Amino acid sequence: MCSCPNRRQVLLATGGGAAAALTLAACSQPAPEPDELGAGVVLMPLDDVGVGEAKAVTTEDGVEIMVVRSGEQDVHAFSAICTHQGCSIRPEEGELYCPCHGSRFDQSTGEPTDGPAEEPLPEVAVAIEDDNVVTV
Repeated sequence: MCSCPNRRQVLLATGGGAAAALTLAACSQPAPEPDELGAGVVLMPLDDVGVGEAKAVTTEDGVEIMVVRSGEQDVHAFSAICTHQGCSIRPEEGELYCPCHGSRFDQSTGEPTDGPAEEPLPEVAVAIEDDNVVTV
């Protein structure tokens, strides 16, 4: 006779594991929104992003931000979370791209240019201080 678990035992074990995972996920705290960061959070050294480029950064609190450098001393930033369904965006070919459903955003304004997203990316106020990009 086999000592292998039967289908019922397997289903009960995996269902219990899934329920435990959902319970733990429900107890975790969500990452703060970009507008909740406060002033003075150093996002990255200015030299980490080239002129005309964008770079994603995640703060210690888990906030995903896209920093865009449009000039030697000109930076701006947006939430790096797509306004369509909450996926992380990435820079691609001079735009900000969401790989989940294909939304594209203008790198300089955060406005959607293609795909299902209809809302612009929320702007994050930043400045250059001591050769770092910081929130203001």
